[in-house]
Amino acid sequence: MSSKPRFWDKHKNWEEAEIQWDIRADTLKESHPIKRLKKLPNLPAIRPKTAKNLKWKALHYLAEHDKDRFFINYFFKHPFRHSYNLLNSYLKAKPFKKDGDFFLYEMETEAEFRQLLKREDTLLVIGFSYCHKPFECPSGRFTQECIHDEENPVCGQCFIGKCVHSLPEKRVIPVFITTVHHIGEEIVGAVEAYPDKEIIFLITACEMTLQMFGDWGNMVKVKGIGVRLDGQICNTMKAFVASEFGVKPGMAVVLDDTQKRVLELIELRRDSGAD
Repeated sequence: MSSKPRFWDKHKNWEEAEIQWDIRADTLKESHPIKRLKKLPNLPAIRPKTAKNLKWKALHYLAEHDKDRFFINYFFKHPFRHSYNLLNSYLKAKPFKKDGDFFLYEMETEAEFRQLLKREDTLLVIGFSYCHKPFECPSGRFTQECIHDEENPVCGQCFIGKCVHSLPEKRVIPVFITTVHHIGEEIVGAVEAYPDKEIIFLITACEMTLQMFGDWGNMVKVKGIGVRLDGQICNTMKAFVASEFGVKPGMAVVLDDTQKRVLELIELRRDSGAD
């Protein structure tokens, strides 16, 4: 992350920082307007034809595009354990518990995740899908970069920028997601790099992605929350595969109420001594 002080660090408490961020964001919307969805499209999360045998489609896609054999090699480090975990997940109707736009993995309630955020021995991987980066993003949309520059008028209106500026300095790894392999590698990499920490995650993605690859997260037995994106989402395999290669003409969004829930979790992490 940038060595420059973040917006929240310049204010005496969370409430003051958020108020000042939102005031500035409203001003920037007037002076430097960016493209936004004028109306949320009424799209099914997953098209019925796509939903059929989705678990096996996910398995095929993950294996086919595992060019560096990252997941295959990781699987065979503990083949019996991983097979057992993966099979148990496959036997469930869904790999998660759904709570509104929060998809809970290896947990029953959001309260469990809140308790994990309070613990000093957890490391939070927080990931943001490129699909809800602004079209005008100075880092580009299909990139693993995010400058989250406080002085940039686009960053100042961006929900991702707001989240990054509110994150604590320690025990958190921000990731700007381009592909499912990318976020998987980040989570597995954190599990292997920090054996003394319990890895937890909070990531944004379309519902189809959260369903397709939840089983593989359960294989690793990592607890976390997937945050469902709305708007112009990928709800067919064709659209999903195109987005994996950077073809995403539409804009996905985190709904306002869901943004508040995400920020509440970040606030809890920040206020729980994570710095």
